[in-house]
Order: sequence, then structure tokens, then C-alpha cells
Amino acid sequence: MIGITLSSEQIRRAPAEVRRWIENEIATSLGFQVQGTGSAGQAAQLVACSYDELARVLSLIQGVFPVLNVFFELGRKGIGFAEGRLEAHRLSDIQHHTRLQSPERVVSCLNVINEALQRVRGSSGASFYGTDGDYCFVAAETQQNIRRLWLELIADREAVSAPAESFGNEPVLEGSVPADDRPTASTGPGVPSLHS
Repeated sequence: MIGITLSSEQIRRAPAEVRRWIENEIATSLGFQVQGTGSAGQAAQLVACSYDELARVLSLIQGVFPVLNVFFELGRKGIGFAEGRLEAHRLSDIQHHTRLQSPERVVSCLNVINEALQRVRGSSGASFYGTDGDYCFVAAETQQNIRRLWLELIADREAVSAPAESFGNEPVLEGSVPADDRPTASTGPGVPSLHS
């Protein structure tokens, strides 16, 4: 057996038929049926999570920082496949960004997120993610909605932390921070940044 590692850029530059073959190989290895819809065998297929569902999942995991970090890592743009319906994220990249000790810890965090989603949906059959040992897969809609949640949280944080400013020619309030000295929104240690 020979193993080959391809970067996301190499996959993007590959001819369409090669990309489709790679997508199908990954999906098949995970037991997904990405061609066609409505078959009974697709019960294990990943669910696409709505913004509201993910906000409820977030409320259930918000006190568990490693899980929270993994959750927001999935808001990064990954490698799209299955005709744009799935996003793949390398487990080692998630591990590195979240400073977890091993890919198994990442998967443990993913399991907590999955359990939270199952509670939100009231269904033990809901599957938030899939893995193949090297990659984690989520529905593209899920990735987009996690990113949207992240961006809204950052916007809320900036709005709350913005100091009082003067309007027009009114004097700046004593003790307020001049605009040039204002802190910028940073993610802090252990919280992922979603630069794509």
C-alpha cells in the first residue's frame, strides 16, 4: 500500500475528474453516499446545521474551552468536496491551532459537539462530523454557519469593548481611551482566528 499526501492547493489545481475521484474515495471510506439523495443507506450522512441549531449547541458547550476552540476551528474554510456539500479539515491542523495534545483529543472534543447537537435535535442519529483518521468532515452549511456565529461574536465583542467617544466638538470624557490607543479585537490564546 502506498500513501500520498496532497495539499489543498494541489487538490484544487487537479483536473475535475481527479478531484471527483478523490472526493468519492474519501466519502466512500467514511461510508457516505454522496451521489443521489433519499436512499435509506444515507442515515449516517452528516447533517447540515442551521445557524439557530449551532447557536444552541454553542450555549451547551460554552464552558468547555477546548471543545469551544474545536467548534470554532470548523468555521475555517476547509477543502470543499462532494460537489461543495462537505468541508474537510485536517485533524493535525485543528490540533495545532487549538493546542491540543493529540488528534484523539480533537476527536473527543468533536464527540462532545456531536452529543450537544443530538440534544438540540432530540435525535441520537444526528451526525455533526465524520473522520477518516486524518481529516474531519462537516457539512458546508455547518461550516458557513459556524463562521457566521464567530463573526457575530467578534462584532458583539468589539461593540462592547469600544470606549465612549466624543461626538462633534464635545470634549473627550476624562479617562476615556483615545481612538488611536484603543485595543483591537484579538482572539486571545487558544481561541482560533478564522482567517481564510
